[in-house]
Amino acid sequence: MSKTFRHEQIRKLLRARPLRSQAELALALHRAGVETTQVTLSRDLKELGLVKTPAGYVGLGGVEAVAPAGETGAGTTAAISHSEHILAEFVRDLRRAGNLLVVKTAAGAAATVGAALDAAGWPELAGSLAGDDTVLVICEDARRRGLVERRLREALARKG
Repeated sequence: MSKTFRHEQIRKLLRARPLRSQAELALALHRAGVETTQVTLSRDLKELGLVKTPAGYVGLGGVEAVAPAGETGAGTTAAISHSEHILAEFVRDLRRAGNLLVVKTAAGAAATVGAALDAAGWPELAGSLAGDDTVLVICEDARRRGLVERRLREALARKG
């Protein structure tokens, strides 16, 4: 069975209903006649740009990331829009520390928020490190940290 076929089956299953764990996804694939190992499934999820959220697996580009490449014309704008949705959903607090920004998230959501920040492609952001409920955002200087903080606060304001 080809990787392309397996990826398409994963996309199809995720478009049909939320799947909240790799075990659920593996079972759904098995029922669809697709046999895979946990290692292969993990690699597939990463290659497809899918992240686990409390609502199930989602693409960082929204539905476009789950759709086959080239089918929806998803671009950076869609990825940023979906990334900002994730930020608004899971970010709980922001704390400044020089050129760093400590982003407090809902429990278990830091990796999702960190991935969303990376997918957003904000040039002011040098990188991020995620734990369970905290993301450390690293910028080159305090001015750039201020720009990232402003963007995050704007995303949070749209939530309210």
